[in-house]
Amino acid sequence: MKHQLRIIPLAVALALPHLAMAADNKATTLPEVTVSASKADTTAAGSVTLDATSLATQRAATSDSASLLRDVPGISLYGAGGVSSLPVIHGLGDDRLRTKVDGMDLISACENHMNPPLSYIDPSNVASLQVFTGIVPVSVGGDSIGGAIVATSRAPEFAAPGQGRLIKGEAGAFYRSNGDALGGNLSATFAGEQVSLSYNGSTVEADDYKAGGDFKPAGPAAAGRGWLEGDEVGSSMYKSTNQSLGLALRNENHLVELKLGIQDIPYQGWPNQRMDMTGNDSEQVNLRYEGQYGWGKLEARAYNEHTRHRMQFFDDKLYWYGSNSTTAVPYYPEGVPCVPVAGTNGCAAGMPMDTEGDNTGASVKADLTLSARDLLRVGGELQRYRLDDWWDPAGKGMAPNVFWSIRDGERDRNAVFGEWEARWNPQWQTQLGLRYERVEMNTGTVQGYNSTYDIDAKRFNAADRSKTDNNVDLTALARFTPDAMRTIEFGYAQKTRSPNLYERYAWSTGGMAMRMINWAGDGNGYVGNLDLKPETAHTLSATFDWHDAAQKKWGMKVTPYYTYVDDYIDATRCSGATAGSCIASNLTMANNFVYLQFVNQSASLYGVDVSGYFPLAEKTAIGRLTGSAMLNYVQGENDTTDDHLYNMMPLNAKLAVIQQQGAWTGTLEWQLVSAKTDVSAERNEMETAGYGLVNLRGSYAWKQARFDVGVENLFDKFYNHPLGGAYLGQGKTMSGDGVPWGTTVPGMGRSIYAGVNVQF
Repeated sequence: MKHQLRIIPLAVALALPHLAMAADNKATTLPEVTVSASKADTTAAGSVTLDATSLATQRAATSDSASLLRDVPGISLYGAGGVSSLPVIHGLGDDRLRTKVDGMDLISACENHMNPPLSYIDPSNVASLQVFTGIVPVSVGGDSIGGAIVATSRAPEFAAPGQGRLIKGEAGAFYRSNGDALGGNLSATFAGEQVSLSYNGSTVEADDYKAGGDFKPAGPAAAGRGWLEGDEVGSSMYKSTNQSLGLALRNENHLVELKLGIQDIPYQGWPNQRMDMTGNDSEQVNLRYEGQYGWGKLEARAYNEHTRHRMQFFDDKLYWYGSNSTTAVPYYPEGVPCVPVAGTNGCAAGMPMDTEGDNTGASVKADLTLSARDLLRVGGELQRYRLDDWWDPAGKGMAPNVFWSIRDGERDRNAVFGEWEARWNPQWQTQLGLRYERVEMNTGTVQGYNSTYDIDAKRFNAADRSKTDNNVDLTALARFTPDAMRTIEFGYAQKTRSPNLYERYAWSTGGMAMRMINWAGDGNGYVGNLDLKPETAHTLSATFDWHDAAQKKWGMKVTPYYTYVDDYIDATRCSGATAGSCIASNLTMANNFVYLQFVNQSASLYGVDVSGYFPLAEKTAIGRLTGSAMLNYVQGENDTTDDHLYNMMPLNAKLAVIQQQGAWTGTLEWQLVSAKTDVSAERNEMETAGYGLVNLRGSYAWKQARFDVGVENLFDKFYNHPLGGAYLGQGKTMSGDGVPWGTTVPGMGRSIYAGVNVQF
């Protein structure tokens, strides 16, 4: 499988230009493909835009907005909750990416990063996704060393002149067989020529999903709560509701828009974490202004996001509490009565964990047209972030005090930037950018459950916790268009990211507390480091683009890249000399979970993305046939330790045949993933085998209705996703007495889905 994977997609990719040129001579016409380079964007190498048309084909198959990016070259996804996976671009993910949702820089308020930015917008409300996989312009954002993702919801609509009132809406519903996922969405607009009022709402609920085969013994879930079959992935259930209300005012070339958003997630299981989300409530206020002037364009925005997040053990995970090793009492989730067992100390309260985050930001950006050749972008941003993370006492060593993981946490950013773009002639375009960012961080004093934690707490409280980073980003890129069929983009970027609050301020070396600090999904425990420096990445990237003159019939892109990171924040194992719970054997332990501390090291990441599309047949009995191919390769190395970086996606490819006849579009897709053998020894990362999946998708679009149907993993293939993490979905996850070490989270088995959307 591994050798086949390397040969087949490369052969197809190398053949694309020849096939395409031959097809071009026959004057064939190609339907629009799902992913295409953004023609409108002339500022960034490697920028890809997914518009509403291309996104519509994916919405019925997922409730996770991040997964809408799965067909973008260079992107992979970390496994997480059902609506909360984490995008990765060229091996860099999570906080290392700049992710904006309607212009807001959202922050995950959780030590397990269970509420990432894209989890706050439902796929039904995503109007466009712009992805920067190469050189990210400084105007897009800072405090990141990887790519950028810009998610935008539906723009306000107004009545046309003389129309009077515009009243329109859309309603949809979907069902997915694996996990019995059921959901729906509703949107409505009532507008005049100057005022627009809109509403968007969505909801989804799903049970645990099934893998393509047994990967563990069947057994009970929480006592009295049912039975987990051998193929059932515990703690993968979820329920989510998102709603937003928008008010927009327009006058000539000026627009003011106010959006209010709320999210309610009463539960979301996590198969690769020891805890589950038992509540996530968020309120967002987002105000923006956009105006066109004789000298250019002005944009301004102010926003606030308030998040109340809770974690506990949910149905599939147990917390046992008893007076001796032979008798035990199962913990039941909050709100579910616990039945005492004779001879024990009663029922434990589990381990309640609470987080409250407050994120306030503002930005101003101006596009100044200096001449027919020169465009200058200037702007400033600020962000004020506050975080409290506390764990109420719960008995059995977790009492009598409140455990403060982060208390009065502060992370403030102030930034200014300038960006000069010049179109020298029809062939050459350049862009130079400079960004300065000041990041200030601090926390209050902390405490543990009891005196067991006093040594760590006193040491942390006595330390200087106030940190200030002065970060500088530089970008330089150029685009060369020698003719209508070729484009070359190349550039360099220096980008900087300061540590997040948990990387710097997670303070306890107690084993239980360390296991709570983990957004990697590897089952290990982590402790922070007050001496961490910001990461600084130096990236070289180029994109070679061949296409027909109209960019509609055929195309091929090749994007090689290289990134070197100074002070890369990785992790090293701690020992008894540095932490009470990190015994000496932790340094050499294999085939088990370990304890780690965040440290600065150096790292290199390099790889290549190859993608293309080409016509296969035209005007056949079954319509037009189009072929597409995509190949992604990334390698990540820790240059300090000669270890592999954690969670690198192995070589993978997708081949597809797209059929279009009238209003019908059908897709047959073959997904290939090589075995993952380059793993992080420091983290005891688990290897995964290679696999191939077949997917079928189809859609039929009328003027005011759309029907989607498909089968994911057609042959119910069992596989372990390379970025799925360690399986911690059931049993006593705190003590490791659930499914033993060595089991990774399996991918979803066969799932049949159908969805319908009607406009009115």
